[in-house]
Amino acid sequence: MIVNLSEQHSLVSTWVAELRDVTVQNDRMRFRRNLERIGEVAAYEISRKMSYEIKEIQTPLGTAQHKLLSEQPVLATILRAGLPLHQGLLNYFDKADNAFVSAYRKHHPDGSFEISMEYVSCPDLENRILIISDPMLATGSSLVKTIQYLKEEGKPKEVHIVAAIACTVGIEYVRREQPQVHIWCGDIDDELTAKGYIVPGLGDAGDLAFGTKRQN
Repeated sequence: MIVNLSEQHSLVSTWVAELRDVTVQNDRMRFRRNLERIGEVAAYEISRKMSYEIKEIQTPLGTAQHKLLSEQPVLATILRAGLPLHQGLLNYFDKADNAFVSAYRKHHPDGSFEISMEYVSCPDLENRILIISDPMLATGSSLVKTIQYLKEEGKPKEVHIVAAIACTVGIEYVRREQPQVHIWCGDIDDELTAKGYIVPGLGDAGDLAFGTKRQN
């Protein structure tokens, strides 16, 4: 399943427009908050697909019947760019367990790159719902490798990916390698450069959220 949230929510489309806008991008707090908002909407939409159970709640004046989540998901993100999007998910799934993965593109002199993974902190994932956030689903390589890596901690019963912007090339690659994955994104672009950047995209989400980093 692939869901373009901009087609369902005019507010998401507005937030994505601000994420892309070079005249707005200098406001880092606004950039992070817009990513967070997209995560919140994605969390709400995903929650509608989850299982609930009826529980009786005691109030000061009586009792009330309410639907409560049957289980809490595991929220995972790819450091560092995924943190604001992850926070948006965590704002709604506030009792969720969390996982963090360090994955980045290690570039070579010939222009090619490989996905390097150096760190993972993760709970047991066996038979749980896993939601992975990464603002840019470009080639899909880092997400596929992250899913493969996390599955070593147990086999989740569902895997959801939340991205601010996804590229059709990356979506196709993820679906080919992990066909059961559900993808939720703020918008979908069709073009990918030779260096693996989404066009029109929005630039480097990590740099825009947290500042430029030293190039090694």
